[in-house]
Amino acid sequence: MYVELKNISKKFGDFKASDNVNFGIEQGKLIGLLGPSGSGKTTILRMIAGLESPDEGDIIINGVKVNDIESGKRGIGFVFQNYALFRHMTVYDNIAFGLVVQKVKKDEIKKKVTELIELIGLIGLEKRYPGQLSGGQRQRVAFARALAPNPKLLLLDEPFAAIDAKVRKELRSWLRETISKLGITSIFVTHDQEEAVEVADEIIITNKGQIEQKGSPVEIYKNPKTPFVAQFIGESNLIDDYTKLKGFEENPKESKAIVRPEFIEIAKNDKEILTPLAAEKGIVKDIAFRGSNIEVDVQIGQQVLTGYRNLEQDPLTIGEEVLVLIHRVYTFNDKDAKVVENKIKSQETSVFI
Repeated sequence: MYVELKNISKKFGDFKASDNVNFGIEQGKLIGLLGPSGSGKTTILRMIAGLESPDEGDIIINGVKVNDIESGKRGIGFVFQNYALFRHMTVYDNIAFGLVVQKVKKDEIKKKVTELIELIGLIGLEKRYPGQLSGGQRQRVAFARALAPNPKLLLLDEPFAAIDAKVRKELRSWLRETISKLGITSIFVTHDQEEAVEVADEIIITNKGQIEQKGSPVEIYKNPKTPFVAQFIGESNLIDDYTKLKGFEENPKESKAIVRPEFIEIAKNDKEILTPLAAEKGIVKDIAFRGSNIEVDVQIGQQVLTGYRNLEQDPLTIGEEVLVLIHRVYTFNDKDAKVVENKIKSQETSVFI
């Protein structure tokens, strides 16, 4: 592993920001630290950078324990949430700053800065000041400044938080492509699930100072391992007794369950559904247009669930009786979470195969 955290703990007064944190990161990976506010993700990033010191445990980068190595000598580039650019310096001088501090020769600085300006797509803007740039352009300059001293590791703290939605989406793609091209090991902090899923090779989910789960975006989305991850990732419907749902009656009544909207199929009639025997009747309680689809609240017994319908499907009306097929649920107890498939649907599908 290129970056390792071993038994890391950190307290601020009575608050446990990190509680025996352990994980490893392979070289060249782009990792997303994802979690709600106060979950400990930024503290982890700052300890790796040397801006905070762990109370216990070891931080290892490229085989070297760095606990006692000062921040400026760890070979780390850091991109702050608010850019932290020098307002009185031009784009060129901001990017060159770290190299000037290192007393690199002027011709080498010019070559490096020119390469980075080309990399971030801001050729011709070298003499502008931060106040003359858009939010996305300022973030690119901050990124280039962090890369200028050739760091071994790049850390980014909520890198897209201060940018408007449209530019943020464009910048995500740009960042992923650029880091992939450079091959630099990178860790970014975010509370935005969509951002983590779109950008990261792997996601580490934090909660109350601990690591809940580590894995690829697809793995975490499809197979949450803890109750927190099952509820935190994606949109969800919470069900108190999932054994009352058709197709799940024979499962042990051991826990509550989470059903994501995309696991729910809402059909106007049995012609719209592949396995109608696995579906049950429900009543439409509410309908909302969400741009790319129609969000439908449907009541089954005492439970109201939210699912989606395609814009091309026949419209529903409030009060209409519909067929509802729940493909799977995530059951959970106090310790773990698991996927449970609709048994009737599985049996019915096997008949067609």
